[in-house]
Amino acid sequence: MKRIGLMGCGKVAAYGHLPVLHASEDWDLHAIFDPDAGRLAEAAERFAVPHACTDVDAFFQAGLDAVAITSPAPCHAANVADAARHGCHILCEKPLAMDEAEGTDMVRAAAAAGVMLATGFDYRFSPVSMRIRDMVSARVIGDVLSLRLVYIWNCHGKYERDAGGHPVEQARRAGRMEEGGPMVDCGVHQIDLARWWLGSEVARWSAAGAWVDDYEAPDHLYLHMDHECGAHSMVEISYSYCHTTKEPLKRFLYELIGTEGLIRYDREAQVFEVRTPQGTERLPFAGEKNFAGMYEAFYAALGSGDLGDLPSGRDGVIAAKISREATNAAMAGRLNL
Repeated sequence: MKRIGLMGCGKVAAYGHLPVLHASEDWDLHAIFDPDAGRLAEAAERFAVPHACTDVDAFFQAGLDAVAITSPAPCHAANVADAARHGCHILCEKPLAMDEAEGTDMVRAAAAAGVMLATGFDYRFSPVSMRIRDMVSARVIGDVLSLRLVYIWNCHGKYERDAGGHPVEQARRAGRMEEGGPMVDCGVHQIDLARWWLGSEVARWSAAGAWVDDYEAPDHLYLHMDHECGAHSMVEISYSYCHTTKEPLKRFLYELIGTEGLIRYDREAQVFEVRTPQGTERLPFAGEKNFAGMYEAFYAALGSGDLGDLPSGRDGVIAAKISREATNAAMAGRLNL
C-alpha cells in the first residue's frame, strides 16, 4: 500500500475523496490536514485517520508517498508547493489554479521536485466518458465535428436557513461565484473532456455570459471552442438555473455529432445511446463521476511513473486558462444598460 495524505476536509473531500481512500485496498489514508480543528476531528473520526493535523509541517512529517489536495481553489498553489517541497506525488482537485500563470508555476514546482502532478478531473473515469473516448477513437459515428456539453443547475440553491430558520445566502454557492463562477469551477471538466475525447487542442474560443444573479462573474455562461482537428465544442454552464425555485431542475448532457451519427448522454433521463445508419444502441448507463477510478489510475501512475489517462498538470492549466479567460472576456463584454 501507498501512504496518502489529504489536504482540505470540506464537502468534496467528504463525499468523494475520503470515502474512496478509506475503502481502498491500494491506499493507506495516513494523514489529513485542515485549519478548521472541528472539521478535521470529524473527518478523522469518521474515516479512522491516524494523523489529523492543523499544522502543515506536522502533516508532512507523518511520512507520505502522495498527497490529495481538496482544499478551496485559492489554496491549491500553496498546497502544491508544500507537497512538492516534501517530495510527494500530487493529485490536485479542479480547478488546478486560479489562472494560467499560477498553474504554470505549480507545474514547474512539481517538475523541479521530480514528483508527478495530476489534476482531479474524475469525469474522465466514468464508464460513460471512457466509452465515449473509445467510440470517438474507433470512428463509430464517423468524424466527430460538433460537441454539446451542458451542465445547468442551481449549485445547491441561492438560499439556505440559518440557525434561527431565516433564509440567508448559501455560503457554498456564494464562494464559488466569488472565485469566478460556474465555468471556472465546474466548466473545466467539460473543457477537459472535449480535448480528451477529440485528442485535439483548442485553437480559439469565444464566450458570452448572462447575469441572473448579482455577482461580478456571469452565473450562466456559454463557451464556444474551435479545435485544431476542425471540430467545434459548445459548453453551457450555469449556477442560476432554478436557483430560487422550490422544485429545481438540472440538465446534464453530452451530445457528440458526427458524420455518421450521434452519441447522446442524458444524466437526468438516464439515457446513454449511439445512433448510426445501422440503428440505435442503448449503452450501459453510469454517473458522470468516478473518484474510485481516478484513484486507481493515480496508484497505477505511482508504480509506472506514467500518468496514463490521468489528467496532467498541463491539462489542468489549459482548462483553468480557458475557463478564466472566457469568464473575464464575458465580463469585459457585458452591456451595462
